Amino acid sequence: MSMLSKIPFDMDALKSLSKEQPDVELVRMGIIAELDAINLYEQLASLSKDELVKKVFLDIAQEEKEHFGEFLELLKRLDGEIKEAMVEGAGEVKEMEGSD
Repeated sequence: MSMLSKIPFDMDALKSLSKEQPDVELVRMGIIAELDAINLYEQLASLSKDELVKKVFLDIAQEEKEHFGEFLELLKRLDGEIKEAMVEGAGEVKEMEGSD
């Protein structure tokens, strides 16, 4: 069973976006949509018995990963806190890696 997010797509829900940083919220919604698509296509590929169908789903999932990268770059440019948090998070993972 797929766990897709509940991104608000109706116009009333979109009107409630932050007035201070609406583009940041839109980009975050794009990231969520891409992650959902990646998960969906990889799940569908894993269920397929046909190798060509599996290959196509995995290829499309890869394209979605590129879209995710585009949105992530936008988010880093629009939200300085995210960029800093990503650097800090990477450092924490490196610390944990060395402590095993």
